[in-house]
Amino acid sequence: MTTNEIIKILEEISLLLELKGENPFKARSYLVAARSLETLEEDLPDLVRENRLDSVRGIGEALSKKIGELVLTGRLAYYENLKASIPPGHLEMLKIPGLGPKKINALYDRLGIETVGELEYACHENHLTELPGFGRKTQDKILDGIKQILRYRERRLYAEVIGEAEGLLNLLKGWKDVMEVRLGGSLRRGYETVKDIDLLAATRDPGSLGDSFAALPVVESIIAKGETKISVALESGINCDLRLVTPEEFPYALHHFTGSREHNTAMRGRAKHRGLKMNEYGLFRDDQNILCRNEEELFQALGLAYIPPELRENMGEIEAAEKGTLPRLIEERDIRGLFHVHTQASDGADSLETLAHHAREKGFFYIGISDHSRSAFYAGGLSVEAIRVQHARIDELNARDSSFRIFKGIESDILPDGRLDYDDEVLARFDFVIAAVHSQFGMSEADMTRRVVAALSNPFTTILAHPTGRLLLAREAYRLNIQEVIDVAAEEGKVLELNINPQRLDLDWRNCILAKRKGIKIVLGPDIHNREAFDYLPLGVKIARKGWIEPDDCINTLSREEAVRFLEQRRIRCPGA
Repeated sequence: MTTNEIIKILEEISLLLELKGENPFKARSYLVAARSLETLEEDLPDLVRENRLDSVRGIGEALSKKIGELVLTGRLAYYENLKASIPPGHLEMLKIPGLGPKKINALYDRLGIETVGELEYACHENHLTELPGFGRKTQDKILDGIKQILRYRERRLYAEVIGEAEGLLNLLKGWKDVMEVRLGGSLRRGYETVKDIDLLAATRDPGSLGDSFAALPVVESIIAKGETKISVALESGINCDLRLVTPEEFPYALHHFTGSREHNTAMRGRAKHRGLKMNEYGLFRDDQNILCRNEEELFQALGLAYIPPELRENMGEIEAAEKGTLPRLIEERDIRGLFHVHTQASDGADSLETLAHHAREKGFFYIGISDHSRSAFYAGGLSVEAIRVQHARIDELNARDSSFRIFKGIESDILPDGRLDYDDEVLARFDFVIAAVHSQFGMSEADMTRRVVAALSNPFTTILAHPTGRLLLAREAYRLNIQEVIDVAAEEGKVLELNINPQRLDLDWRNCILAKRKGIKIVLGPDIHNREAFDYLPLGVKIARKGWIEPDDCINTLSREEAVRFLEQRRIRCPGA
């Protein structure tokens, strides 16, 4: 191990000790030792072998032994144990301007935040605004800092990338050398996270088009440039591949570069079975290309109905296309209203009136208010009295406008034993109840499954929110037997949420497929904490489509009157309702 590597470890130990709240003098001693090694004139291994390291200023006997262990073995048990005792994300959080060990520890103690991704999510939900020593300005500053440290992350959230991708797409559409251009890859298929941006353009002048693309102001550097493909790094930190094909090749290339690999393999196998050859250049019988003007004709040539890009994962879509049983996937225009909306009463940024007005302006016919329950102290959970006040105000607003409905709901914490966070008498006051896990994520699979199943068995539960608790690129799903949860939800007639917050997208689309097969209704829950969250809907619909969701599978497609009847029918079984 080099001296520089040892210096870095000593510096990190100092930070780790600060994060643990150790004596500041102890933490500083490691920094002092690191500075001494930086100016060391003698060879460090020699000093260790000759037992003279403790003669160096700032390095006592204890530190001398630790540095000696690093020199001789390349490891330090003390460092490894110390590092294991602290959430790994806390070191990364120190890179955020304005966040020191004290504030990081406060975030951990009050909100259980362990990673940068969890911190980002907490900021978006306004959980820092009321914390002592933070506030809205600090929250905004932290968000800006997070954007900087995530800039060069290997994978990005779909929502972080799609805007820039569509901007490039629209730019290319206006160029005279571009005859057709589309997004490809995981972005076109609606994957939750993406590694880069894939663009495909039809042109008669690939050289000129490639040069123009490379010269764009948003291009930071050229990674590779050939006749048919140019790869660049964008200023945002993400890479972009532009593939250049002839107009005749475009339909075949678009299908190929959309993927997925598994879907493409199955399609090539189908072509081969029919005596054909399929690749990114065409569909061939012997050496003769079968002319297809678009993807629709390509699928038709293989005896298939058109398969939407979102379904191209080799999960039964080819068989369904052959039989004519592909779903009529949900579209944005099918959505009539939204559930899972937070107001200023808990941790939302906007008032009840503002949110209702905004929803009407967006063309919705109802919203379901669901502020946090009283156990969610970190989110300003509602007391019983606050619920009474809110319901009275909702009644007033509903009486003013019969064309729009505000439903009374709550996002009730599922307590560790599976109970909901109010007595039955209080729960009976709501039009709907969203049950959600917000704490003790480290339970065993068996215990967490029992917890969630108990909540689903509660007659007052209408919806299970973000069922697995995951935060994309930040926190793994808690251990849960999702198949058992789906089975119980089907038996109990409960709705499962596809939480369409870009950081969640939970229920996973693969599990949406399983839920649909069980006849379970899905709700697209934007988990609104500010008006901007209304814009999550396009992403939510795309993920729902990826999960084979049709309009009849989703309660957001119900009319206002149908939504009233749907919720009333599910309250009939509730005691005291």
